[in-house]
Amino acid sequence: MTDTPQKTGREAEWRVVRDVMPYLWPKGETDARVRVVVAMGFLVLAKIATVVTPFFYKYAVDAMTEEGGIEANWRTAFLVAPVALVIAYAVSRIATVLFAQMRDAVFSRVGQRALRRLALRTFGHIHRLSLRFHLERKTGAMSRIMERGIKGVEFLLRFVLFSIVPLMLELLLVTAIFWASFGGWFAVSIVVTIALYVAFTFQITEWRVKIRREMNAQDQDANQKAIDALLNYETVKYFSAERREAERYDGAMALYENAAVRTQTTLAFLNIGQSVIITAGLGTVMVLAARGVADGTLTVGDFVMVNALMMQVSMPLNFLGTVYREIRQALIDMGEMFGLLDTPPDVTDAPGAKPLQVGRGRVVFKNVSFGYGEERTILHDLTIDAKGGSTIALVGHSGAGKSTVARLLFRFYDPTSGRITIDGQDISQVTQESLRAQIGVVPQDTVLFNDTIRYNIGYGRADATRAEIEEAARLASIHDFIMDLPDGYDTAVGERGLKLSGGEKQRVAIARTILKNPPILILDEATSALDTATEQSIQASLRALGRNRTVFTIAHRLSTVVDATEIVVLDGGRVIERGNHAELLAKGGTYADMWARQETSEAA
Repeated sequence: MTDTPQKTGREAEWRVVRDVMPYLWPKGETDARVRVVVAMGFLVLAKIATVVTPFFYKYAVDAMTEEGGIEANWRTAFLVAPVALVIAYAVSRIATVLFAQMRDAVFSRVGQRALRRLALRTFGHIHRLSLRFHLERKTGAMSRIMERGIKGVEFLLRFVLFSIVPLMLELLLVTAIFWASFGGWFAVSIVVTIALYVAFTFQITEWRVKIRREMNAQDQDANQKAIDALLNYETVKYFSAERREAERYDGAMALYENAAVRTQTTLAFLNIGQSVIITAGLGTVMVLAARGVADGTLTVGDFVMVNALMMQVSMPLNFLGTVYREIRQALIDMGEMFGLLDTPPDVTDAPGAKPLQVGRGRVVFKNVSFGYGEERTILHDLTIDAKGGSTIALVGHSGAGKSTVARLLFRFYDPTSGRITIDGQDISQVTQESLRAQIGVVPQDTVLFNDTIRYNIGYGRADATRAEIEEAARLASIHDFIMDLPDGYDTAVGERGLKLSGGEKQRVAIARTILKNPPILILDEATSALDTATEQSIQASLRALGRNRTVFTIAHRLSTVVDATEIVVLDGGRVIERGNHAELLAKGGTYADMWARQETSEAA
């Protein structure tokens, strides 16, 4: 039972490594590959310079302890050996630093470009995922996954090439030196020490990784609660829930605290164990060296060299523990991010999909059904024929399926059955980009970017001029309001547009849709947040905008749809009535009842 998940986890980690490696050796980029090769060359030179340094200590010490003593060899002892030691040490030290820095400088372009491409790939994929995915996922948690994943890739790119590879190279060189210079027992002692150290480090780290996963989960949960509370700042104030939100956040942080404490205590245990192993190995090798000096097979310089080489081994081994822990954590973080990248979008372009060509803009829903799973069907066998230039109003009680119709037309979802066509072209067979370029949407809940009013209106068309942006604002009856602001069109709207009222945000949304100037419009309760006078002004603009365009209007306020070509009354996802305003009133059915209720309400 326990082996399978571990094997699956290992396979997933190797798969992550395989996914990252192409970024280190990108196809068709000679410059990047040359940089990697040159950087690896500098890496090898740096390690050779590091390993050679202890030899100078050996030769210097042997020179000063030759038979005859210092008096007999004062020129060698005080001139040649010390000067050679200082010069050699300085040169090797400078060479080590120089080669290491040259390695980093040469490789930096490769690493940063890899990060940029992977970040762009993740960002683009998240935007390609379906609306269903975004409704089900928590934005705060998803942003943390993306942030930690990119940092994990950065760590892996840096340390796989510049820590693990040089570490292995250095350990091999040191072991070979011990074997060649001092014999098999020295080499065996080094190998056993390294093996024990690595096995202990890996075993304990695996244990710690499970705790770290738990800590990550609690971190995401605490971050999500904090973001939710901040985004719902006004709601928190309405219900005097500051203490309640603080308690929720503190509860999540308490769980994070417990996991973090366990992480630190297990780290202490790991460090103690590593220290014991490396010290025992050092002691064993030094005892062997001391015996060699005592029986004359080794010189004092050899003893010094053994000590220096053991220091050379212990330093990278200590680093190995840190690197392995960080690599394991990076693999976890990257695994979450690559899992996000592996999530397939529900809505994709069909093979060979072509751009949508819009003529008159006739939109037909033919026997369309849709549901969020088998247990929740929203639309049942819906048929609507919106001829080019007509206005179709969708009315009905909340939950009747009105907004779902708009989402299907915009292809946030695909129908469970039936088909939707625009000028005879099945929208599932055209590219999503071309489809959405031809449809303008004014949503009921308008969310703005945390930027200026000019940017938010100009979002409707990237190449719009200042004059065009201002004309769109005039048509949306918001230009005068903007000009009264201290910074005019350069006024920042705040996160999600919170510095503007609901009506002001909705007028900005109308302005940017006017600027987009699409042949098909979806007005989803487009004037629901406006007062009656402003609504009448904007309705005139919307009617002018809708001229010679196909318009789908989702309305709760029936007075806004009396001029619609056809009014479709939905109930429980089914069409129960259809016709124009006069025809539906004459029928005396559901629409007539809704109209009478609203007339009575407005009169009161």
